[in-house]
Amino acid sequence: MSDDLWGTDRLDLPAYLERIGRTEPPGPSREALEELYDAHLRTFTFDNIDVLLDQHPGVDLPDVQAKFVGRGRGGYCFEHGTLFAAVLDRLGYAVERRLARVGDPTAAGRTHLVAAVDLGGERLLADPGFGLSVWRPIPLVDGAVDEMGGITHRVRRGEFGWALERAKGDGWELMHTHDEALVVPVDVAIGHHYTSTHPTVHFRHRLITTKLLADRHVSLTHNTVTIRREGQETEHREIGLDEVMAYLEELEVPLTDDERVRLRERLASLD
Repeated sequence: MSDDLWGTDRLDLPAYLERIGRTEPPGPSREALEELYDAHLRTFTFDNIDVLLDQHPGVDLPDVQAKFVGRGRGGYCFEHGTLFAAVLDRLGYAVERRLARVGDPTAAGRTHLVAAVDLGGERLLADPGFGLSVWRPIPLVDGAVDEMGGITHRVRRGEFGWALERAKGDGWELMHTHDEALVVPVDVAIGHHYTSTHPTVHFRHRLITTKLLADRHVSLTHNTVTIRREGQETEHREIGLDEVMAYLEELEVPLTDDERVRLRERLASLD
């Protein structure tokens, strides 16, 4: 799909690369894609903080760039997908934006954004905006399995499109399913509007913040923390509001003083 449709010429690519710790724009390759993806995950949180604060700037590329690249904040799938796909476009990758259904594909709306990357005929799923997603792009091949950091994912091609699953116990848990229907910017804007404003959406009623760190993956809600380390049992426990706010600092979530006060008040009101 042409860059013109998505306006990727508006991206400040050098500033993005500097933010994620890259000094030179790499040429398209599997190795470079994995390095970019890893750096993106380790730089930006997945979070719904702006949704909880009723201050979401939207998902147009300049707004996402100002938030992520300018402030160093993170966000959720429509933001991650918008930014990362624009970066890939600018670096010369063949990339398609695709919408996915989280959970049961017969009941869920298309409220998740992923990117499909074509590298010389090899297609890969890049999914930087899902809380516990693949930690490197995974081949879009029916039955493909990838294990990294102690977490195993599988891709399946089925009746409803491409399903991403995560190994859980003795089976597989469905993460989301995406199809190959055309996606244009207004689709992303509509999906974002529903996901950030509809009163029944879980992003409106709980904090969700995750980040991949050097030695662990941290998942934070307004009353729990889950820490995953390769080769160790998962740590999951309930925590209080003070510890939640402390974890946000540890995860290097840049908040203004006003945002910090309002977020604490909002989290205190959640069940």
